[in-house]
Amino acid sequence: MAYRIVIDAGHGGSDLGASYNGRNEKDDNLRLALAVGQILENNGIDVVYTRTSDVYNTPFEKAMMGNNADADFFISLHRNALPEPNTGSGIETLVFDNSGVKAAMAENINRELAALGFGNRGVIERPNLVVLKRTKMPALLVEAGFINNDADNAKFDAEFSDIAAAIADGILQTLDMGQLEQTPVYRVQTGSFDNIESASNLSSSLISAGYPAYIIESNGAYKVMVGSYANLQDAVNTENRLRDDGYTTFITT
Repeated sequence: MAYRIVIDAGHGGSDLGASYNGRNEKDDNLRLALAVGQILENNGIDVVYTRTSDVYNTPFEKAMMGNNADADFFISLHRNALPEPNTGSGIETLVFDNSGVKAAMAENINRELAALGFGNRGVIERPNLVVLKRTKMPALLVEAGFINNDADNAKFDAEFSDIAAAIADGILQTLDMGQLEQTPVYRVQTGSFDNIESASNLSSSLISAGYPAYIIESNGAYKVMVGSYANLQDAVNTENRLRDDGYTTFITT
């Protein structure tokens, strides 16, 4: 099957995105989008870009570009930021809801980026983002490090080609592994917090222990989940391992 994927470089034109020390997010996003898109094209993917130059389109217009292209996936590339410089670090991928093939692809992208040494902040639900809720195909928004973190910027620049390849690899793995046919419904919850820092700490600890942990933001709470399973017994097996390791858990859908 030939896949068509929309690659969106976040922001653009008059919309700078986040800025730090003269560096504008819109520029990093475009450079990354073109690099990821080229790798996908080299692997036989039909790539549609929302922009290839410094122009502005509203998020709704970008979502409509994806819908009109009749694409299989919509992937928006961004850099993250917090109000205080050098207080946030790492990568995360946002989805409308953490289910189905978009969740599998998000986890694959995060895993490949984390393998480069980035902190993995998880897969996070953001149902109010226009490019995630107005697209008719599975959609993801990748935050490739923090633009107002000096270490993340140094890594982004020094390992740019590896970062682009990691994102592309996460996408291609999802297509090649047959995950398009899966709809995971069972997840193991290990914690719920009112701030993302506490959730990130637990998620990082679980990932270090070898668990496929990620974060879901729902109704103001940051929930730490492990795995997404179509088979209930697989979720039970993971829950038993977590409990043996001292974690408090329950299975959710």
